[in-house]
Amino acid sequence: MIVNPQLFNYRLIIGSLIVAVTFLGVFSYTNYKSITAHQQFLEQEKKLVESELSQMITRYDEVSVSNQLISSQLETAKENTKQVLDSLSMLKSDLSVVSRFKNQLYHLKQKNKTLFNTIDSLDQANQTLEKEKSYAYNQLNQQRIANSNLIKENENLNRSLEKGALLTANSFEAKSFSYLLGTKRATNRAKKVERIEVCFTLAENALTEEGEKELYIQIVNPQNNVMADKGAINFGDSSLIYSSKTVVDYQNQVLDICIDVEAENDEKPLTRGTYFINVFNEDRKLGSTEVKLY
Repeated sequence: MIVNPQLFNYRLIIGSLIVAVTFLGVFSYTNYKSITAHQQFLEQEKKLVESELSQMITRYDEVSVSNQLISSQLETAKENTKQVLDSLSMLKSDLSVVSRFKNQLYHLKQKNKTLFNTIDSLDQANQTLEKEKSYAYNQLNQQRIANSNLIKENENLNRSLEKGALLTANSFEAKSFSYLLGTKRATNRAKKVERIEVCFTLAENALTEEGEKELYIQIVNPQNNVMADKGAINFGDSSLIYSSKTVVDYQNQVLDICIDVEAENDEKPLTRGTYFINVFNEDRKLGSTEVKLY
């Protein structure tokens, strides 16, 4: 068999071209897939950077601090982050862009770490201060309550002392008398009675202030009128109509007192019935008794 060398060469060239074209097609397709995958990777990286920047901005908005300096630093960091995000959004994804912005993101994170650590420290300090403030308030409130209770106890004690220091009397007794030839005779016959004698005892009390004490006798007849009316004496908003007044020197010791109250001429003869006798120290009633005439 005779082979034409020229035909063989044509076939060899065509075969080589087919292999070359096939190789180039496979290479081009592979290279295209690689470029596409790389571009997708860059896009994904860009979106990740944008997402982290957006989260940082959201965190800035969520943080609230009263410290003016820290608040100003937060606002500056927020504006810087927004500028980086806006710049990144307007640029196409390529390796240099993504790398540059990832580097900026890293530095922003480092600054934020320091800033938020400061904020956390301030929050902890504020929480500690709030606890101390609450504790101090509770202590102050407890002290106020204790002081209020102490004031009430003192007021009660003062009232008890005042009450305990009041002049007191007992053994009240009243008798009616007539006079015959200068002789005092006991009688309960209304027509003969000229005087009513009131006797009582001032009790011993070391708390009572020593000195002169004004004592008033009030005798109320069956017609509810004051016998031997000496007029009224005022004590502040109150007044007392009395039958007789005496002043005694009280020295914290038991003191027996008897006072004669003589009926006025226009009251004689006295009417039958019960006569009520009241004894006052100024405007405070010490006690009472009564006598019946028939």
